[in-house]
Amino acid sequence: MTASSQTPISLCGPLRQPRQMLADQEYGGHSSIHDDAMAEKLGFRAGPIEGPTHFSLFAPLLENIWGQDWFERGCLSAHYLNMVVEGEAVRAFADIPALGARSTRVWAEKADGTPVLEATASIGTDAGPSLLDQRMAALRPPAKLLILEDLYVGMTGKADECVRMDPDQHMGALYPFSLNDKLAVITEPSDWYTDGSKSPWGQAIIPLEMISVLAEYSSHQAGFPVKGPAVGLFADQEIRLIDGPLLVGQDYLIRREIAALAESRRTESYWVRTKIYTADGTRQVAEMLLNHATLKHSYAGYTEAV
Repeated sequence: MTASSQTPISLCGPLRQPRQMLADQEYGGHSSIHDDAMAEKLGFRAGPIEGPTHFSLFAPLLENIWGQDWFERGCLSAHYLNMVVEGEAVRAFADIPALGARSTRVWAEKADGTPVLEATASIGTDAGPSLLDQRMAALRPPAKLLILEDLYVGMTGKADECVRMDPDQHMGALYPFSLNDKLAVITEPSDWYTDGSKSPWGQAIIPLEMISVLAEYSSHQAGFPVKGPAVGLFADQEIRLIDGPLLVGQDYLIRREIAALAESRRTESYWVRTKIYTADGTRQVAEMLLNHATLKHSYAGYTEAV
């Protein structure tokens, strides 16, 4: 049957209250924007919840649309719009795509309708340009960089990085918690995250939001020469499964590259493409594109220097 109406129909998830787990995060030897005191110092009302925490909200909606395939070849490509602090409620939305379509619009809002993020969700590597593909294509070369002046597009990390995520593994100063800590408070729990015997892949799988943690866990090893101390935040983020899902307790190899550089009135930004491979480095299984937006006014003497 062919529908006569052109009105898009959307799925809507329940309101959830994500938990703040980065209050004790450290990088570059100082507190991050997720620390309340640091956030207030920079003009924000409180330390925000990390953006990819909201990715979990979409899993039930996108599984409803694409089934198990979502966990194996799904891509969520998001531009963050407004910060969320602990105690605020958020819900996810997804347009139901036309029959056979491989991409759709998704978004998240606070309970009062304030937008949290806009995004595209897709299946496979041939679904057309993602939201971040489009945003990167529209970037203009930065006029002048200070914090990032030693970076260049195409710069790669110093060496391959070996990573894994075990259930009780503490994920370091950047992520001062374990997978089990996260699963105790995750907004959308699943047996697939905790019990390999109930997973279609025979092992527990890493939730999409925790792929961000896996990908950033060893990022200091890349040695990208970003000046500091300065405080940054995630402005855009895309996580793409190519031959997934990623498995708990599995070894992986990571390679990084600077994909773009940009600036705005308030920030200098570097976009990093992180490719995740099997442990032997022969087969790519996932990828993350992340726009690190560094706040100019958090870098001492920025105004005088430029």
